[in-house]
Amino acid sequence: MIFDVERARRDTPGAARVAHLNNAGAALPPVQVTEAVIAHLRREAEVGGYEAAAAAAEQVEGTYTAIARLIGCNVEELAVVENATRAWDMAFYGLRFEPGDRILTARAEYASNVIAFLQVAARTGAVVEVVDDDESGQVSVPDLRRRLSEGPSPVKLVAMTHVPTQGGLVNPAEEVGAVARDANVPFLLDACQSVGQLPVDVDRIGCDLLSATGRKFLRGPRGTGFLYVRRSMLDQLEPPFLDLHAATWTAPDRYQIRPDARRFENWETNYAAKIGLGVAVDYAMSWGLDAIEARVTALADRLRAQLQSQDGVHVHDQGRRRCGIVTFTIDGVPAQQIQQILTNNGVNVSVSLVDYARLDLPNRGLPDLVRASVHYYNTDDELDQLIAALPSPAIRA
Repeated sequence: MIFDVERARRDTPGAARVAHLNNAGAALPPVQVTEAVIAHLRREAEVGGYEAAAAAAEQVEGTYTAIARLIGCNVEELAVVENATRAWDMAFYGLRFEPGDRILTARAEYASNVIAFLQVAARTGAVVEVVDDDESGQVSVPDLRRRLSEGPSPVKLVAMTHVPTQGGLVNPAEEVGAVARDANVPFLLDACQSVGQLPVDVDRIGCDLLSATGRKFLRGPRGTGFLYVRRSMLDQLEPPFLDLHAATWTAPDRYQIRPDARRFENWETNYAAKIGLGVAVDYAMSWGLDAIEARVTALADRLRAQLQSQDGVHVHDQGRRRCGIVTFTIDGVPAQQIQQILTNNGVNVSVSLVDYARLDLPNRGLPDLVRASVHYYNTDDELDQLIAALPSPAIRA
């Protein structure tokens, strides 16, 4: 598949300054996104914030339309919020848990999600249960099926991360969705790392709830995210907090929650960033998510092969299907030291610490990992730059 990398890099001013291989942290935005955000901020400065928002109402609504096209849902099923964590929290904390209710999750789940599970378990008496991995390291669908059909109490929720931050794998979300649907159990998918680098369709996956961010592979502004809530789930969730945007004060002693997913938003929002998110979604779709996935996967596979050919370097990616996240260690060199060396050589990467994935990394004997995450605007030369900047055998010793 031909991909116009030169055009992608022309649209990405930061690509001329740094080898940015930290797209799973925050990608470099295209100039179209930056200009849209700045244009709205200028409008606010010139005419006022409320007036600028009113003038941009069509652009703001266009963000919902773009996201709906991206993930295959209706605009009424979308809330646009500050970040993926807030989106996920609004869904999870909107569920009502009772003593003994079981929450099924995966071993590779991210810290923020597990902390929320543990908090709700402590408050309500719900039980957090970790589904086994299969031999490839991805979530075991047979074990999930078994746990859904057995156990001392009902399963209230299946909650899983589509692309974990610390392993390169793509969990089998469609298979999980089918099993959860057969068991009539809601399925909450954290798609923070998958939306923007892979095609994601909520009907094909079968998830009832999905959270995602703008800043990562969608290349949108920081401080943006969205929540999808299947229409049939809306009345089963009560937002953990409400305001006059999420509900209407109908009488001195009564209120009515709005009927759509925007009940999970609040009145005050960053309109410039919300507009920028819509531009980022449209920009991603102009490339095509299949083309993006092919390009990203090819770059990641090449980087894995290069790393595996280096003395003392170990790649730790898991799963039958892998994505643009590549994780590795170097014998005798702490991950944060490797990150600093690469930064000094103009290569951006990040680190996954054990605190981020305590159900996964200790189980694999890993205290930390270096995470390099590619995007379609990256080049083979940038991968070579990373390899050339790795600590030498003398430093490793």
